[in-house]
Amino acid sequence: MTEDLSELYRGYIDCLNRQDWTRLGDFVGADVIHNDRRIGLDGYHAMLVGDFRAIPDLRFSIDFLVVEAPHLAARLLFDCTPTGDLFGLPVNGLRVRFCENVFYRFSNGRIVQVWSVIDKAAIEAQLS
Repeated sequence: MTEDLSELYRGYIDCLNRQDWTRLGDFVGADVIHNDRRIGLDGYHAMLVGDFRAIPDLRFSIDFLVVEAPHLAARLLFDCTPTGDLFGLPVNGLRVRFCENVFYRFSNGRIVQVWSVIDKAAIEAQLS
């Protein structure tokens, strides 16, 4: 099961990086919850599309994964140039590097719950 979730997650990250929104539902449940808010697959899709609009060169890079089914934890790395504000910070085209610590709960082979924490302090430090 650990290898299955790891492979499934890598497929999900590939789906995001290719912006293959037609396959998003293969990885994310219809009633997905993000940071304790039920946003559903449509809301999750809209959130991701907004992320790519704000960060045209967005790429999700896995630093490491820890799997204890049905949960998966990941540290994701980002090296990008957002076009305007990012998380309320005036990045405005500057290159920034930061990470996201994210935890997932899977059910029936799909992500049903996500807890995400962005290292906003790393971005603030680069802007000062």
